Amino acid sequence: MQETKKNIYSGARIVIETLIEQGVTDVFGYPGGQVLNIYDELYLASDRINHVLTAHEQGASHAADGYSRVTGKVGVVIATSGPGATNLVTGIATAMLDSIPMVAITGNVPTSLIGRDSFQEINITGITIPITKHNYFVTDVNELADTIREAFKIAKSGRPGPVLIDIPKDVQTAECEFVPQGVVEPYPQGEASDGDIDRAVELINACERPYIYIGGGAAGEGMTKDIMALAEKIDAYIGCTFMGLSALSNSYERFLGMQGMHGLYASSMANKDADLIIGLGVRFSDRATGNTSKYAKGAKIIHIDTDLSEIGKNVPVEVGIIGDIVSTFSRILERVKKREHPAWHDHVESLKAEGRRILEEAERESCGAMTPKKIFDVINEIKDKDTIIATDVGQHQMWTAQYVNFGRTRRFASSGGLGTMGYGLGAAIGASAATGDKTVLITGDGSFGMNLNELATAVTYNSPVVVVIFNNGVLGMVRQWQTLFYGQRYSNTVLGRKTDFVKLADAFGLPGRRASNIDEFRAAFTEAMEHDGPFLIDTYIDMDEFVLPMLPPGGSIEDMITTKAKVE
Repeated sequence: MQETKKNIYSGARIVIETLIEQGVTDVFGYPGGQVLNIYDELYLASDRINHVLTAHEQGASHAADGYSRVTGKVGVVIATSGPGATNLVTGIATAMLDSIPMVAITGNVPTSLIGRDSFQEINITGITIPITKHNYFVTDVNELADTIREAFKIAKSGRPGPVLIDIPKDVQTAECEFVPQGVVEPYPQGEASDGDIDRAVELINACERPYIYIGGGAAGEGMTKDIMALAEKIDAYIGCTFMGLSALSNSYERFLGMQGMHGLYASSMANKDADLIIGLGVRFSDRATGNTSKYAKGAKIIHIDTDLSEIGKNVPVEVGIIGDIVSTFSRILERVKKREHPAWHDHVESLKAEGRRILEEAERESCGAMTPKKIFDVINEIKDKDTIIATDVGQHQMWTAQYVNFGRTRRFASSGGLGTMGYGLGAAIGASAATGDKTVLITGDGSFGMNLNELATAVTYNSPVVVVIFNNGVLGMVRQWQTLFYGQRYSNTVLGRKTDFVKLADAFGLPGRRASNIDEFRAAFTEAMEHDGPFLIDTYIDMDEFVLPMLPPGGSIEDMITTKAKVE
């Protein structure tokens, strides 16, 4: 009998073959000395796996993150040792804080040189222990394929997150047999106990003012219909965290939008006035709750999550349920009674009316003709439901959360937990690479300045990314805090830069337009959305624009600032 031929591959080839085996079609990265073998194998396999070369490793990590957010797949980033690896740190931490599945692959010096301060040697596994779900330092090529498989399994199991694999150069060149396997499945999720389901159902059946509170853990495609079904069945309203945005369409009448520090009035107040809060895939973070000692004092809380460590971490809960979120929620939906709460319905509708009045008042208080709301009115009018929205971090991010109409799930990429300025352009490139869909990056001149080098990437790959810069010449969110809480002492928040972003766009090789009024913006945005490839719009807003409502630091919902007149 003829013996089956064995696949004897180098470690570098095993990396690529295992990625392809796991269904990876796109990776992001930047080559260097200690990953040259991996990049050589990428070249040889370019008909089976696509590599996007970014301008900087941080941009690559954000691109892998954005790719994951809009697909639900594991994003992959590759970097060399030393500064290449450390340049990934901010992107890995961003993914960790927002529970984004990612696998970061780094090269390192040969094992014989580890610990000798070799050129570009760094202990990247030690550095990233606090910001990864797990990480690996591979010393045996025979373990490499299974290590990569396990990394994918961990990244997408339970509460997702990033995993790092550090591979020394000699492990990449060593050879062993490669035995193909299938795509790894996540570790099985435990099922919630019948007792916990019974207690949750009992609370829901007894409540009069139910509020469903959804976070990033419930923002995928699998939850939307059940969330709406429960809201209809028990006559509840729905609010979300920042990470929960795009889980539901803004047109759904029971959806109140984001709550919290810069949340919409109706959502935050309904959360405060509810007698039962059903938290689904949320962390109850300080940005969403305000002062936790005053949070939801009149409400009982049901908290459903996959992560045991989150239950009771920030706020006490009546019922904490650990298990698969989709099946847990489905079991609750089946068993609760159909209820009507006319008094609660009338109350929340009045909150919605008051919320509209507050936003209209904020619009009247705006400082110029180019107000954030008017800009977003144009964006909402022209974009379609498939348009992806990415942001950087700052006032523009919160205006996006307040004003953008999302039409379907997984259309939003923004740094929530870490608040990473400079995140947006890389993420927008990754999101557009994943889908081919038009992606609009909402950014500020401060955030955009941090990683604008990725315009080169957008041009190289003709990424369908429209960059809209809210240019106010300042670090807007920090300046707002300085105005409100630091006696208008504007320490290092007035940028005073002379950067001409339209000329910069031309230098990078993409069209740029300037918009100083809303008609100019409409014309520019229409052109941008019809353009094949990247496009930049520099639009001006006043430096004294505020994001309102706002909770003051250490404050609670009762302390909400809804108008400039309250603080001047």
